[in-house]
Amino acid sequence: MTAAFDYDTAFSRNLGWVTRDEQQSLRGKRVAIAGLGGVGGLHLLALARLGIGRFHLAEFDRFELANFNRQVGASMRTLDRPKLEVMMSRARDVNPEADIVPFDAGVSAENIGDFLEGIDVFVDGLDFFAFAARELVFGACHARGIPAVTAAPLGMGAALLNFVPGGMSFADYFGFAECAESERPIRFLLGLAPAMLHRRYLADISFVDLRGGKGPSTAMACHICAGIAATETLKLLLHRGSVVKAPRGVQFDAYRNKLTHTWRPWGWRNPLQRLVAAIARRELARR
Repeated sequence: MTAAFDYDTAFSRNLGWVTRDEQQSLRGKRVAIAGLGGVGGLHLLALARLGIGRFHLAEFDRFELANFNRQVGASMRTLDRPKLEVMMSRARDVNPEADIVPFDAGVSAENIGDFLEGIDVFVDGLDFFAFAARELVFGACHARGIPAVTAAPLGMGAALLNFVPGGMSFADYFGFAECAESERPIRFLLGLAPAMLHRRYLADISFVDLRGGKGPSTAMACHICAGIAATETLKLLLHRGSVVKAPRGVQFDAYRNKLTHTWRPWGWRNPLQRLVAAIARRELARR
């Protein structure tokens, strides 16, 4: 016989790290996640287990074999099924009372207003190379005063950037409007992780194809990202704890057991950032 669901019991083990009042506050919060693949699916489940009760979820893709190494929803049972459908089911397995609004065409200029309506925090689960969608969502969050969290899987670790109301915008930090499409992968990678802690143990650089929109990934990085992003989301929702704000960031690398805090004042316009990018372009040109 299946036991009846009870919110207070299901999330009672969160208590102590949050108060009873804070847990009830989380129940009423609404979080938007765009992308439910490698990091996005794990973000959703971590936040659902935190007891957050309302979500706007955007995803248009289906699961395939190449997703098996890192995407929590990918399995033989879910092959060719919509990621949104699968992950909504997984979230409701955790909290049957969850209020989930689906956006099965992804995010676009046409639906961005509805996607962000009533949202308390946006969490980025978009594919690394989804630059146009990322510009759109982060720009809309900035205009509406919605905090936006990115925890990017790099190597066997994660890089964190938070864009918050009153702080530096995604557009100013990365400067995508000022560069060619082919330059965006370099700017995004170096902006996420100026320290590049993951670079030293890359086993075979031939699997990195920034121009072709492909790169290696690991499950470990995605799981680390989910823990970091959920923690930042909790702090933003409950207005407690210190939140690192762009142009400051954090990178943790589990392979090297290293943690570094980064700071790139003026974002992409920082002279050091431009120098590192020039070196990266030369390395790519020699390949």
